[in-house]
Amino acid sequence: RNATLVGDNGATTVNRYLWSASLETLNFLPIYRADPVAGLILTDWASNPETPDEQFKVSVYILDSALRADALRVSVFHQARSEGGAWADAAVNPATAREIENAILTRARQLRLNQIDD
Repeated sequence: RNATLVGDNGATTVNRYLWSASLETLNFLPIYRADPVAGLILTDWASNPETPDEQFKVSVYILDSALRADALRVSVFHQARSEGGAWADAAVNPATAREIENAILTRARQLRLNQIDD
């Protein structure tokens, strides 16, 4: 079911397929906060064991009840460990967020089609 949220324009809903697909797509990262009412998923920082001096986290905002690209906003954050051991913000390839958005949208469409077939 769609999760209901109340915004400035009254009650709207978060698309359930985008919600489920976002959680599935980000399952390799630890979830820090998932709020289906607000349509917000925040991951915690995580490192790939092959690159322990880098860490990433992702935020996903589901902005609408419709299953469409503009109902989804993904932000990716990257940090690198300095020689002193402290974490510092680092650049993120702009294509990374788009790739995650595309993966979520593709999975959401698959979930919707699977639901229709049932």
